[in-house]
Amino acid sequence: MNESGPEAVASVNEAGETRVYGIRHHGPGSARSLRSALEEFRPDMVLIEGPADADPLVPHIAADTMEPPVALLGYVADEPARAAFWPYAVFSPEWQALRYAVGNGIPVRFCDLPAATALAVDNRGGGRDALAELAAAGGYDDAERWWDAVVESSTEAGTFPAITEAMAALRETALTVPPSDISAPEPGKAADESATTGARALHHPNGAIDAHDPVGAADGRTVPGAGGYSGATGESRVSEADETLRPVDAPNDPVDVLPRVTGDAAEDGSGVDAGPDPLVLDRHTLVREAHMRQMLRQARKDGGRRIAVVCGAWHAPALCDPLGPANADQRLLKGLPKVKAKLTWVPWTHSRLAAASGYGAGITSPGWYHHLFTVTEHPIASWLTKVARLLRGHDLPVSSAHIIEAVRLAETLAVLRSRPLAGLSEVTEATRAVLCEGDDTVLRLVGAELVVGEALGAVPADTPTVPLEADLRAQARSLRLKQEALSRSLDLDLRKDRDIAKSRLLHRLRLLGLHWGVPATGAAGSTGTFREAWELRWEPEFAVRVIEASRWGTTVQAAAEAKILDTAGRDGSGVAELTDALEFALLAELPGALDGLIRRLGSAAAIDHDITHLLAALPGVLRTLRYGDVRGTDTSALAQVADSMLVRICAGLPAAVTGLGDDTAAALRAQLDGLNTAIHTRDDPESTERWLVALARLADRPDIHGMLTGRVVRLLCDAGRFEPEEASRRLAAALSVGNTAAAKAAWVDGFVGGRGLVLVHDRALLCLIDDWLAGLTGDQFMEVVPLLRRTFGAFESGERRAIGSAVRDSGSRAPAARAEIDDERGRIVLRAVADILGVPA
Repeated sequence: MNESGPEAVASVNEAGETRVYGIRHHGPGSARSLRSALEEFRPDMVLIEGPADADPLVPHIAADTMEPPVALLGYVADEPARAAFWPYAVFSPEWQALRYAVGNGIPVRFCDLPAATALAVDNRGGGRDALAELAAAGGYDDAERWWDAVVESSTEAGTFPAITEAMAALRETALTVPPSDISAPEPGKAADESATTGARALHHPNGAIDAHDPVGAADGRTVPGAGGYSGATGESRVSEADETLRPVDAPNDPVDVLPRVTGDAAEDGSGVDAGPDPLVLDRHTLVREAHMRQMLRQARKDGGRRIAVVCGAWHAPALCDPLGPANADQRLLKGLPKVKAKLTWVPWTHSRLAAASGYGAGITSPGWYHHLFTVTEHPIASWLTKVARLLRGHDLPVSSAHIIEAVRLAETLAVLRSRPLAGLSEVTEATRAVLCEGDDTVLRLVGAELVVGEALGAVPADTPTVPLEADLRAQARSLRLKQEALSRSLDLDLRKDRDIAKSRLLHRLRLLGLHWGVPATGAAGSTGTFREAWELRWEPEFAVRVIEASRWGTTVQAAAEAKILDTAGRDGSGVAELTDALEFALLAELPGALDGLIRRLGSAAAIDHDITHLLAALPGVLRTLRYGDVRGTDTSALAQVADSMLVRICAGLPAAVTGLGDDTAAALRAQLDGLNTAIHTRDDPESTERWLVALARLADRPDIHGMLTGRVVRLLCDAGRFEPEEASRRLAAALSVGNTAAAKAAWVDGFVGGRGLVLVHDRALLCLIDDWLAGLTGDQFMEVVPLLRRTFGAFESGERRAIGSAVRDSGSRAPAARAEIDDERGRIVLRAVADILGVPA
């Protein structure tokens, strides 16, 4: 191995010159150094660590609409939930290498295991983080801060060979795991076993500096941040340590801190403490490196004379010449399992690049790194200006003098720590001391919104995707719904065509499991029928959910209709479930599903003999009719189902209210209230009449629980069927001597429960209840106190005060005793008053 330049580990042979650049996945310093090194080397072919079957997607990088952060998404064609992401930011070295190659017309290839293999293998890794080893040897207790000092704050290209040399020394001390088969996960175990692997959080030897292990979900879902491969592969990655803000002195020369770690150094204590877990070269790492070497050999066969290899620093020594015999690598790669995989580009976010999200190759400060890479002039002053702008946006007082002092403090700290430039630690401490005035709460706000940040990338419209994704993009574009990583509120007026179209799209997506929009609760002005309020936030993993949902149809509407019919047709779908599905179908306007749902609801209602089920479901049906009217949907068939359900309820209600206990009666009372409100809201005279006639039959029955009888009388009184005098007569009869105190209290609770104003306005009813209470014995009063306390405690405080005032003013209380007058004390008061006024007593 011969060095031919300070910028990389290079080798020259009869096949030409190859330079290997060992990088860390996301870092502006190494990205900028790599770009400069490539421009100096001028390669005729570039190999980049990434899924080898993603080469057809490289041309999309040149599109003007390709805006990082983005990610390569690989997924199993027949099981989209088995998926993995390979993320890139603008400050990722691999992204800069891709941009350089595409922009200069240089052939560029990915050289890691194809996604078809990565999604099929089930790997277990182990060992410690190599980056943490280097940091410890350099005198740092935090790997992130060490890398920031050595690479990100340095402009010297010589860090590439130095890091590769250090990695080679570490690999000499690493434990090589005995070869074992890399097999596909057993059927039915991909999700469960991967979840176990994710829970173990085993350290991968290349840890934080491996360029491109994909991100996937440990439970089979593609939620970024689970670390390692998805449920298909199960490779776990250790997250980097959170960056501390304590000052740590750094050496003068960043390159000099790179340790020369050897086995002897570890043994005599001068090097890295081996610790309980050694560095491990597991079989999966060896297989990946074998594939990279094979790709390098193929590149040389294809005519590459000046080849640049960009890979994770841990792999760099394995790709330097001599590569060794190809037969050994072929044997290692022989028989690897494969699946039918598809790849595409999808938008990504800065927060998904953060180590806090669980991403194994994540960083603590993607927003800060993006700033360092994109702002080359006065980055510290520019950053603190952004901080000031953020704080001012939250109504916090920050002046220009604050910014100037913060810049001075950050630069002074960098000088004291022998750093060439102020890093995130210095800037953070200056922000806390000057801009935040020592308030860590405000500092956390800066960390969340700027240090991590939230930026959503974009991909070209012609990026390969499923038809469902294309339809979603087209609809979002026509409705001016922008996919944004930051949460924002959306208020809709359903009387406007564009707003109702937005509502339908968001409801359909929710049905498909894409919760881009979540209905906002308690939003001001959104309680009316014509108003809807939403909270919108786009998550990167929605790209996979769209692919999963594509099995239901090629458009959003068709997919939603197919899924809701499938859900409703499953065993166990009763009246309540079908009613919910029907209401959702109306909200999402799924005409292709309405007829099927209505037929199934009618059939389910016809065979359901439990009246309480119908009582619970019918308000939802009537509410659906109401929303259908608002949205202009034809619901005539649904009206027939609602009428038939009401007929069955009215016929079965007399038997359903017989012989009930207190709790069951209370539950049935709530159902009667809900249905009564829904029927009157529908405003159908025939239905209202049928309902009131059924209630009237219950009012005169003595075998019904008092709580239900009282509520029925109250509902009939509110509907105008009973005059106030009739209601008073029935209340007096219920409070007569023939009933127990508990039965009387239950009747009162049913009559006035939740509606205290009736006692405020009807003094005759109030006097009846007051007289009944006044006539109770002590034992009887103690018996009914719990129920009455619940009844009157449910009233609003204003209602209780009004009832108390009405009782006081009604004269029902006993007259106060006449007070005795003390003439002598009166004369004393009169003399005192006379003295004050200056008149004779």
